[in-house]
Amino acid sequence: MTAETRPQVVPYAIGMTDRFRGITVREGVLLAGPHGWGEFCPFPEYDDAIASRWLATAVEACTVGWPEPVRDRIPVNCIVPAVTPERAAELVTASGCSTAKVKVADRPGSLAEDLARVEAVRSALGPSGAVRVDANMRWDADEAVRALRLLARAAGELEYAEQPCRTVEELAEVRRRVDVRIAADESIRQAADPTRVALGEAADVAVIKCTPLGGVRRALEVAESTGLPCVVSSALETSVGLAAQVALAASLPELPFACGLGTVSLFLEDVVRPGFSLRPEQGFIRVPRTAPVPDPARTAAVEMVDPERRAWWSARLDRAVQGLPQPSAAPFGWRAP
Repeated sequence: MTAETRPQVVPYAIGMTDRFRGITVREGVLLAGPHGWGEFCPFPEYDDAIASRWLATAVEACTVGWPEPVRDRIPVNCIVPAVTPERAAELVTASGCSTAKVKVADRPGSLAEDLARVEAVRSALGPSGAVRVDANMRWDADEAVRALRLLARAAGELEYAEQPCRTVEELAEVRRRVDVRIAADESIRQAADPTRVALGEAADVAVIKCTPLGGVRRALEVAESTGLPCVVSSALETSVGLAAQVALAASLPELPFACGLGTVSLFLEDVVRPGFSLRPEQGFIRVPRTAPVPDPARTAAVEMVDPERRAWWSARLDRAVQGLPQPSAAPFGWRAP
């Protein structure tokens, strides 16, 4: 696929190995620009202002690329969705990772299932592995305290708990009451100005996702502003979009924790050739200098065919372009064919 013949917009719909974040099909758009490829895949429930940040990340990848890396590989955790204990153990064993992030609180009343899943993950990892949990803001403070005490016991020890509650005030309360590190995710990236989030006594770790923050450079500013050790995490992209997250992890001055970048394994297909797919190998992902180029055979297999969904993504892309700080930064004919 040459620069002259490659399509500039490729809407995709890719099935997932397990239900994750409430979805079984991941949708998005691959975009080509003068520097290479980027990806636009904000979740459907996000508004146009947030979607424009996701597009800004793609514009950065397509036009100027990323800062020089300070490391050539990134340690990653495996991701365990809200699956059965048996499936959780399979995912951990197959990953080759020594750290696992386990989704919990997927639905009301799931604590017993969460405990069984965490126990299975601990058994599969062995005593030296690290277990972290992610509740995606599903608990209030009292629920979080009770659940985290039980989950820490089931895990032997939790490395940290990611965003157990919705507000910074609730995070601070939980942090005072449990002997578990608290990681802030949504409290940072959903803020009106992520560089001015006052975490104070609310968190021990900052989870940084460059895709919803507007690019690698913007995310580096946010990471520095938190004053906390950082973990870089995926926004559930193909290898094309994930490359920006890896570039962020490669650019941070320090990287004390494994990153949540092993998410391509949640897709039934990727859009690049196997040798270029950003899948972990023995718990690490290599650092690419640019986003991998989509493979025509693989994009043909996952290209979105539903005309209504294609029209929906085309309209969304148009609105996101208008929401960019400089809409003229995306003059590449980015309209779905």
